[in-house]
Amino acid sequence: MLDERKQKILQAIVDDYITTAEPIGSRSISRKYDMGLSPATIRNEMSDLEALGYLEQPHTSAGRVPSPRGYRFYVDCLMQPQKISDHDIALITNWYETKVRNIEQVFQETVKVVARMTRNVSLMVAPSPTNSRFKYAQFLPLDERRAILVVVTDNGVIDNKVIDIPTDTSLEDLQEIANGLNNRLAGLLFDQIKNSLLKEAKKDIMANPVLFESALAVLRQALAAEGGEKVYLGGTTQLLNQPEFREVEKIKGLLSMLEEEQLLCDILHMQDSDGVVVTIGQENKYSGIKDCSMVQATYRIEGQVIGTMAVLGPTRMEYGKIITVMEFMNRHLGEMLKKYKL
Repeated sequence: MLDERKQKILQAIVDDYITTAEPIGSRSISRKYDMGLSPATIRNEMSDLEALGYLEQPHTSAGRVPSPRGYRFYVDCLMQPQKISDHDIALITNWYETKVRNIEQVFQETVKVVARMTRNVSLMVAPSPTNSRFKYAQFLPLDERRAILVVVTDNGVIDNKVIDIPTDTSLEDLQEIANGLNNRLAGLLFDQIKNSLLKEAKKDIMANPVLFESALAVLRQALAAEGGEKVYLGGTTQLLNQPEFREVEKIKGLLSMLEEEQLLCDILHMQDSDGVVVTIGQENKYSGIKDCSMVQATYRIEGQVIGTMAVLGPTRMEYGKIITVMEFMNRHLGEMLKKYKL
């Protein structure tokens, strides 16, 4: 752990750099913050922070900038919680009241308002709208070792697959698995069937977990074919305003990535946890965003995942404000989706 003095200096440097995008010098910290320390003392502490990996020194400047490790310590230990302003609350409320009339527009407008408030790119993956409902699943014996699993909707058969029957599995066992799925899912729209529901069905039927996993694989295949997921994107032009992306090749790479819907789905599904998750620089698994930070949240209604949203931008982003916005949107988005009966 860093001592209190180093923490205060690191916090000051990160706060200033987020605001100015310019390397921070010891004299600047000494003038702006009443720490009771001389510029020489602050400079020595900054040298120590650089040696410990919390700061970096650009070749063209005598000042320092935060390193990914410095940002991580800032987010985990130093960042001050922020309160969303009355102005921002009014903006969000008015935005939804004037622009939203259905579920699709909830997602479309959410990424726009979040991008506007955070001044970064906003992404969201959510179920594609679909009118089909799950009707039933059924196993059809093919021979002693194989069966066909058929998934049927109110519009007809949408998928089937030949699966191997494990040893000592009877037709009654197969029917028990089908009944478990049918009891849980019958009558639901396909975009209402979430992983949490499938997990609950699995808890009900543990007699043959191997076969049940095969059944779930077919069902997920059917879900993908029927509705799948859609990526909603807002604020891509915000990238052009960031000093970090003045290099043409760097911005071209990011803009190209934002056009790949399946890739964005994969990125947004890399984290599936409660609360807000912040990944910084090299912590991002996809190479195309290793110079960026991402603040991500998975949204639920009554325990069921209904979408994953993220804010993507430079590592020099306003983490405190963005996290506050994401947490507020978690509550507001749930209210909007209930209103339109997702």
